[in-house]
Amino acid sequence: MTHRVKPFTTIDEQINALTLRGLTLDHAVAGQWLRNIGYYRLSGYWYPYHKIDDGQNRGRLDHFTSGANFDDVVKLYEFDRKLRTLIHDGIERVEITLRSHLGYLIGSNGPLAYRDRTMFRPSFDHPTWLAIARTRADRARRHSDPIRHHEVKYGGELPIWVLTEVLDFTDVSKLYDGLRAREQWMIAEQLGVNIVDSALSANQRKKARKAHPLARWFEHLTVLRNTCAHHTRVWNRSFTPVSTAGLRTMDRLRSLPEGQSERLYGALIVMGHLLQGTSPGTTWMWKMRTLIDDSFIALPGRTVAEMGFPDRWREEQLWSRPPQGLGAD
Repeated sequence: MTHRVKPFTTIDEQINALTLRGLTLDHAVAGQWLRNIGYYRLSGYWYPYHKIDDGQNRGRLDHFTSGANFDDVVKLYEFDRKLRTLIHDGIERVEITLRSHLGYLIGSNGPLAYRDRTMFRPSFDHPTWLAIARTRADRARRHSDPIRHHEVKYGGELPIWVLTEVLDFTDVSKLYDGLRAREQWMIAEQLGVNIVDSALSANQRKKARKAHPLARWFEHLTVLRNTCAHHTRVWNRSFTPVSTAGLRTMDRLRSLPEGQSERLYGALIVMGHLLQGTSPGTTWMWKMRTLIDDSFIALPGRTVAEMGFPDRWREEQLWSRPPQGLGAD
């Protein structure tokens, strides 16, 4: 059954609707937030403070829980905004690292080796990837000195280490996914992802040897990266499920959920582990822990379990305080 689109409402009407449903607020403050952020965007942050009607309209979100306050909604929104910024910072470094390793590995076979179909696994859609890469290069030409330089001096022939600089994270993730398993494992180990093969079941080991588990994690991180780039709520969102069996064989990643990960916690500790190797002395994980402790833990009705955190997460190695004097970030 198709319903009519909801009618436009003024800021005052929005405030009246919220107060009638039991949300405590200051009219002037709420008006500023609603005007500058928007009712629809903020609704994702007051949604957790709704209560379900157990009567005739069971399942409809009609009223707020007792004590629900607009100030807490704003604090949750601000936490999520800072969370996205910090995640984006971490993913940027993971992306640049992956670009560099791909450029080095493929480039060692020749500057234009990425055009060679035999460099990749048979299932890789090489023609489509090449077409997208050319589009990225054309898009970057106007503002990229290296692209223009290679166009003038080399007739537009771009070596892999130049091309990777204009690719999106999705593109480099797919390029890694397209590598043969041997090359995938080589890069993964250079990034500090050393899976304990003997700890896997026979079936898990067979799958990992065909395609390194990190390929799916890069895909997972591209979804998270795009979510952050579009300023979309991330703190309690579910993402593309990804297997944890291989990475859980490593001590630093033992707190990944069993089976698969789809909540934020898994992505955070995988990123944290990668950054330990690519940004020596990084304080990124400590900044993440500080943000959670200072801006989330005290919020009424909220729990880190909503982000997929285990009970004793602070005891894990990646979440410990970094040594004094380390970390330029």
